[in-house]
Amino acid sequence: MVEKPLSQLNSGEKGRVVKVVGDPLLRRRLVAMGVVRGAEVIVVRRAPLGDPMELLLKGYYLSLRRNEAENVFVEVDGKQT
Repeated sequence: MVEKPLSQLNSGEKGRVVKVVGDPLLRRRLVAMGVVRGAEVIVVRRAPLGDPMELLLKGYYLSLRRNEAENVFVEVDGKQT
């Protein structure tokens, strides 16, 4: 398993949230949206320039800016295709 920022995942990749770092207000907002440790996140698609990115999280779609996604670290299986 490899740990990396959510912002580095490509469309179709999935990971499990390990930690949320950064500004306390941003962390609180992300946690309120369901970005919590252990939650599975799938990158559905990215905007043409990579910002924002659309995620599937706990059965709903969530869009995050790249700078927000950089604060979320996920564990990714190294054998992803």
